[in-house]
Amino acid sequence: MTKYLFLLLLIPSIFSCKNPNENKMSENTSAGSDSTGLKISLAQWSFHKTLQSGEMDHLQFAEKAGALGFTGVEYVNQFFKDKAQDTAYLNMMTAKANAAGVKQLLIMIDGEGHLGDPDETKRNEAVLNHHKWVDAAAYLGCHSIRVNAHGEGKAEDVAKAAIDGLSKLSDYASAKNINVIVENHGGYSSNGKWLADVMAKVNKPNCGTLPDFGNFCLRSEKDAKGDNKCVEEYDRYKGVEELMPYAKAVSAKSFDFGELGFETTIDYPKMMDIVQKANYRGFIGVEYEGTVLSEEEGIKATKVLIENCIKELSAKSE
Repeated sequence: MTKYLFLLLLIPSIFSCKNPNENKMSENTSAGSDSTGLKISLAQWSFHKTLQSGEMDHLQFAEKAGALGFTGVEYVNQFFKDKAQDTAYLNMMTAKANAAGVKQLLIMIDGEGHLGDPDETKRNEAVLNHHKWVDAAAYLGCHSIRVNAHGEGKAEDVAKAAIDGLSKLSDYASAKNINVIVENHGGYSSNGKWLADVMAKVNKPNCGTLPDFGNFCLRSEKDAKGDNKCVEEYDRYKGVEELMPYAKAVSAKSFDFGELGFETTIDYPKMMDIVQKANYRGFIGVEYEGTVLSEEEGIKATKVLIENCIKELSAKSE
């Protein structure tokens, strides 16, 4: 365990979601007992390396999340790609979640086609490909599926196509009492204004957003090592603020932490204040993608930071 996480977990009283130069939070405010209505879930992608290596099976994820103190889980479809219509398997997932005491909240969907494809035939095929995941989410008792608004072409053409694709999928999902929520997840969707405009034009009660604190890269280029590096980024705080009016879930992305427990690339106090001011009441999903801490250590560090932010927000509202 790194010295950062040792400090983070064993001396939480030194932390605050505030700037470290400000007064520290009240010690008698406990995480989870607050007036914000915010709860903390675990996004399965946080364990993607462990899952992809085979060290963890998909059916073990809910148990692990419960053991780490989470009360909700957010699945990723690639880890049970061929099981969307396997009710026996879905029943096992529900049994595992119930035993762990966690709620099954949503399924993140990738690899089923582009809902913003300007080609109508391909777009309609993508809509149909998502139907089975709507059905699976309903069967599991989830509230949403997370989708992408991807497409190739001019921004206005992809927006028009995404409005159509999302509207059609949302109509199908409405009958199942499932939300269709779009994450800022690359391409035009990482432009907060573009995605907010799409949401406004879809204008359906079960179609919304999943604002991610970190996915705002508009353009990337390969560096000398051949790795993709972001060279143009949308203002992440502005983007989250633009997407929060439509939010039905929130993704707390994290990468690395300093010695005082703060995320080094994202101003969490500022982000959590934006979430609170939008009157969001629901789960904040931990999605750790760092490389310095192990997946489990990074998950724990993110959870502690969010808990301290919730304490501060609760204290402010009292």
